[in-house]
Amino acid sequence: MVVNGVVNGKKLKPRVTAVIQARMQSKRLPGKAMLELAGTPLLAHVIDRTQRIDGVETVVVATSIGEENAPIIELARSMSAGIFVGSIENVLERYYLSALEFGGDYIVRVTGDNPFTDPEYASMAVEIALESAADLCSLSNLPLGTAVEIIKREALEEAYRQNSKPYHREHVTPYLKEHPELFRIERPAVNIKNPFPGLRLTVDTEEDFRLAATLYENLYHGEVFPLADVIQYVKKHPEIAALNAEVRQRPMHHAESGNA
Repeated sequence: MVVNGVVNGKKLKPRVTAVIQARMQSKRLPGKAMLELAGTPLLAHVIDRTQRIDGVETVVVATSIGEENAPIIELARSMSAGIFVGSIENVLERYYLSALEFGGDYIVRVTGDNPFTDPEYASMAVEIALESAADLCSLSNLPLGTAVEIIKREALEEAYRQNSKPYHREHVTPYLKEHPELFRIERPAVNIKNPFPGLRLTVDTEEDFRLAATLYENLYHGEVFPLADVIQYVKKHPEIAALNAEVRQRPMHHAESGNA
């Protein structure tokens, strides 16, 4: 008999589903999901890394409507990931409907342009989220493009039902962050020695891709490499950090001006 998540006196372990948002219609770098890093599509590296997160039972690639996204669907299927096809602009809806279709008490939000997503730190975030029963959990003090967000299913549903701004729908979690009085938010800092606090390890632009390609050419040997290896390599070759140093992260509210 199941009562409040307890079976015969034993508490059920929460189910964790990872959802990777990815589409070919990127405005700053179209088609980046399928650009190759060390001979493998960027998105394939993201899927591989996500499948290595401890505690994740199901990995889903949530893409958007459009024939141009067929390569993403084919790639996800070839890597045994689930597939969800939904709204182009409403990413929050994609996450909510993915959670409805594939289940999960907690959803790990992974973005498809982050080929340096670190499975070890992501596993840590999942563990903290489950132990603290957080509505939203992410690790702070990590380079841009390496962290994930863990969202409790009920909090995701509330964000979906209560969102009121375009950027709420594009960036998924702003509604939760704007209401700390309603949601339990955990953002523990990681103790990491990183002499490059401005290091960008996401791929939004051609400059970002050049940096990612350089790192993968030198660090990828068929296996996932940790963030520590990236930092160590950049220490030895600090000039590569300049490849995308001038790129500015788009402000969260940019969606309100029609640039989503």
